[in-house]
Amino acid sequence: MTELPLDQVQTLLAVVDEGTFDAAAAALHVTPSAVSQRVKALEQRTGRILLMRTKPVRPTESGEVVVRLARQLARLERDARAELGMSGAGEATRVSIAVNSDSLATWFLPALTCVPEKLRLCFELRREDQDHTAALLREGLVMAAVTSSSVPVTGCSVRALGTMRYVAVARPDFAERHLDGPLRETLADAPVVVFDRRDDLQDGFVRRLRRGRGGASPVRHFVPTSDGFVEAVAAGLGWGVVPEVQADPLLRSGRLVQLAPDRAVDVPLYWQQWKLDSPALAAVADAVTATAVQTLRPR
Repeated sequence: MTELPLDQVQTLLAVVDEGTFDAAAAALHVTPSAVSQRVKALEQRTGRILLMRTKPVRPTESGEVVVRLARQLARLERDARAELGMSGAGEATRVSIAVNSDSLATWFLPALTCVPEKLRLCFELRREDQDHTAALLREGLVMAAVTSSSVPVTGCSVRALGTMRYVAVARPDFAERHLDGPLRETLADAPVVVFDRRDDLQDGFVRRLRRGRGGASPVRHFVPTSDGFVEAVAAGLGWGVVPEVQADPLLRSGRLVQLAPDRAVDVPLYWQQWKLDSPALAAVADAVTATAVQTLRPR
């Protein structure tokens, strides 16, 4: 059975985190030659190319597996040190999580406040679309993620959280100007607000409305924050598909109108995390799941 020497695994992680062999050597207090030799030895041992020698250095698909292992080993070591009372005075445990913007703006932060303070956790949140957060898990960049994928990333467990419902809305006077006619025809030509260039909710909504034809208008405004997105729609820049929980107060006040009440978009959300016996991760998972049950729609 081939073993992966810990010093070589840690060196690979240092190279990926620091971006260059020289920077990794400085961080590890060894020579660049020693770093290069360790990485080459690890590649020979695994029989795989683990790094793309670019600037900055990037792991290959096989390299991501080793990087994820390195981060998990580091996490286990920190947990063990904490349980043995070997942590530094006042040292907190850092938990890195990928979460989509809409969850971050609505229900996710209250979930983190439910984690017991005695655990002394520091959260490092990375905002990413729910369709892409799993990639950060695969790359070993985060320990857990809110994702739309029910298929567990290798080395991770998955549990269902619930469903986030989205509704198509617009400002009333915008609807009068741009949507006077059959919605399936007028919506495709009306100015639209989208989150970023990977946001497919609006295009997908139009395609479903038109039975697979076309997408939303090319006249589109990019607003890459959840609250800003809703405000842009409420200001009349365009129509958009927004979380129901954010739309409700604006619909009740009359600032927005729902365009197709019978055509809500339901996005299932899942919690994926590393398979580690980590008290920190377990506590966060329990808090996130409990809050999701109370705030998201059932699957």
